[in-house]
Amino acid sequence: MIMGMKTLPPQAEMERAYRRSDAGYDGVFFLAVRTTGVFCRPSCPAVKPKPKNVEYFATTQESIFAGYRPCKRCRPMDTNGNPPAWVAQLLKQIEADPSIRITDDDLQTRRIHPAKVRRYFKEHYGMTFQTYQRTQRMGQALDRIRHGDDLTATGMTCGFDSVSGFRDAFERIFGRAPGKSRNADCIVAQMLESPVGPLITCATSRAVCFLEFADRRALESQLRGLSGHFKLPVIPGKNDLLKQLRDELADYFAGRLRQFQVALTYPGTPFQQKVWQQLLKIPYGQTISYAELAKRVGQPGAQRAVGTTNGQNRIAILIPCHRVVNQNGQLGGYGGGLWRKKFLLDHEQRLLSATT
Repeated sequence: MIMGMKTLPPQAEMERAYRRSDAGYDGVFFLAVRTTGVFCRPSCPAVKPKPKNVEYFATTQESIFAGYRPCKRCRPMDTNGNPPAWVAQLLKQIEADPSIRITDDDLQTRRIHPAKVRRYFKEHYGMTFQTYQRTQRMGQALDRIRHGDDLTATGMTCGFDSVSGFRDAFERIFGRAPGKSRNADCIVAQMLESPVGPLITCATSRAVCFLEFADRRALESQLRGLSGHFKLPVIPGKNDLLKQLRDELADYFAGRLRQFQVALTYPGTPFQQKVWQQLLKIPYGQTISYAELAKRVGQPGAQRAVGTTNGQNRIAILIPCHRVVNQNGQLGGYGGGLWRKKFLLDHEQRLLSATT
């Protein structure tokens, strides 16, 4: 998501970095090559274009919005199924110790530039690294409270020096005091890597309620709207539903799964409900037109309305809005970018053809 303009290093410095394939600048900027239409990490071994053919961007989404595709060699959107090693190490440490507070000084000691960390977490999680740590502590605190842990002990375990400080921080996030949260729910959010780039997944304790591409321009407002709609805070973390979703998505992209089984919740207006329910009925590997979708919801001629509702779908891939195309067979619009729509359709149709 666009979090405001980011400051890039001087152009001469960026040129030196990509000419040296300097991995230290990965995540600090991305370079796009006008002659190929592809954008890369500075460390990409395939990138040695002439400076006149290069554009520089601070984030992957800015590169995509400018019309460039991610490089298949260096995979700037982390499409290898795992976050970068330095991110994985930070996440592992935070998860293992909910009281930890990793400061900018700590990052510098590890030779990780704080600006690189802030950019990565804002881009992939919609919040700064410090906010991620704080909400992760609160999410674990809520889980402990649900299981009957003592409030004072919970606050101390999560790194607070006083019960009042813990209570104030807890109320700011959850909107209620810790003592009134034994049965409280929240929306748990997690970032998953995939062949179409990072995905933001969210679930309540009962169902998956959100799956979106991490570089969507409106992602930040979507998450705020999600929180407001369910009247629950969005907290980084894990639960059984997100684990099931991760496993099913892995099987889907590996060609082993055609029908998702994880529970979904997608509240909306009666019209939205009709459209999304019809989307769920489109068979794997097949497409229908917007006109046909309008007929199926009982409103022939309402192509524009169903197109808008398609764009409002909060659960991409699982509610397969990518399977709706123009009357002439052209792909039409897709909030995640037409290259993703083409990827998903090609993936399904290729596997369907291989088994028929």
